[in-house]
Amino acid sequence: QVQLVESGGGLVQPGGSLRLSCVVSGTIFNRLTMAWYRQAPGEDREREFVARVFSGSTTYYSDSVRGRFTISRDNTKNTVYLQMNSLKPEDTAVYYCTNWPRTEYWGQGTQVTVSS
Repeated sequence: QVQLVESGGGLVQPGGSLRLSCVVSGTIFNRLTMAWYRQAPGEDREREFVARVFSGSTTYYSDSVRGRFTISRDNTKNTVYLQMNSLKPEDTAVYYCTNWPRTEYWGQGTQVTVSS
């Protein structure tokens, strides 16, 4: 079956950087458009789109992260990355990768906490 495994989260101070990874197995990765979403703490918070990368490496970002985050992929490793720079406290969330736009498959998420 299809599996997505995220890693790379942690605690970082404001202005710091993290690099998230998502390894995909059980499907033809290089045909998929991949995306990162995040869910901030709070009962009623919905998952928010962050960025996506098409199979040909074209990218698209939400306004809240454009210029600070970079999504990329390595088709030889079935992996999608999210480089996050200039992190802000409001970036605190659980980050998930998924296939876009159908979002059939999700990983378990990786926690990112931005705090001094």
